[in-house]
Amino acid sequence: MRKNKNPQKIILLILGIIILFFAGQAVFKIAKLSPFLFQLLFNREIDLKKTDHNVNVLLLGIGGGAHQGPNLTDTIVFASLSSGGDKIELISIPRDLWVPDITGKVNTAYSKGEDKRKGGGLVLAKAAVRKVINQPIDYALLIDFDGFVKAVDLVGGLDVDVERSFDDYEYPITGKEDDPCGHSEEELKEFATASSQLKAFPCRYMHIRFSKGFQRMDGKTALMFVRSRHGQGEEGSDFARSKRQEKIIKAFKDKVFSLQSLVNPAKVIGLYDILKESIDTDIKEKEFDDFIRLFNKMKKAKTESIVIDIGNQQKQRAGLLVHPDLSEEYNFEWVLIPRVGNSNFSEIQKYIDCEIKTENCPVSIKPQS
Repeated sequence: MRKNKNPQKIILLILGIIILFFAGQAVFKIAKLSPFLFQLLFNREIDLKKTDHNVNVLLLGIGGGAHQGPNLTDTIVFASLSSGGDKIELISIPRDLWVPDITGKVNTAYSKGEDKRKGGGLVLAKAAVRKVINQPIDYALLIDFDGFVKAVDLVGGLDVDVERSFDDYEYPITGKEDDPCGHSEEELKEFATASSQLKAFPCRYMHIRFSKGFQRMDGKTALMFVRSRHGQGEEGSDFARSKRQEKIIKAFKDKVFSLQSLVNPAKVIGLYDILKESIDTDIKEKEFDDFIRLFNKMKKAKTESIVIDIGNQQKQRAGLLVHPDLSEEYNFEWVLIPRVGNSNFSEIQKYIDCEIKTENCPVSIKPQS
């Protein structure tokens, strides 16, 4: 005579089968929805380009859409990630730096490349920056303002330490770039060359203010923080803006790790969807998961920043760049060139190479007065 089976064991067995079935279905859906997420969860190997140096990525930001000069790179940052996972070097390249090889400012490279052929933007941008810094660039990633705002909001905003308070009364209002502000056609011709566009076209601008200290920024606020170019005092320079951009990059990195976003499938899928719509990159989709694992590896990496600038006379600090006089050589544009001469980037290259490879560069390498 057969013994009756324990009903509780039968119920547990059935529940186990159901759980395994739905777990299998979930894995299938994840793989179908996002191949790179599937690789992230189940493939532990990192298989990026095999190099004998750090993994170097060129980060670019553009306005896109209806913004003026939609393909001009408003942000140009070279990021060097150490192979040991202990150091991230961020080097800001001034947008107004003149590059003779493209007969223009470095921020025009992406736009000129795209005008020649679709996909040529990243190729020319990498070539132009490589000419300046003489460092290999393995990958490039460009994001537009809309994608930036959405990405920051998705992670719940950023905690940013504002170094000093500042006001900007000339922050451009999107969509108002060509608003006549009630002026007649005759007045518009007269105001076209006005020294103060704010006075001539007040409806095109808004007043923004940032107060010193830590504050939580949503996507729109963070975008204003990194885009502001007319702040009063020291914050009115492109070099100060470059420092703010690096602060945002570091804050985003810290926020992602604090939320453990990279192990949250919903967050990863959300970020991935935003990137697909808002970026241009030569990173292959099959490499996305490798980048996430590399990023995770650098959780405790020390982040260091370098801004190539004209120095600060008040602080008796020399820079590596100068402003040449307006001339035909530079298309009569306001530009920056190396202090040792146009097209001579040797001093910049030596300094950057030293900063990337060593903890403390010798005094002889650093910019001197």
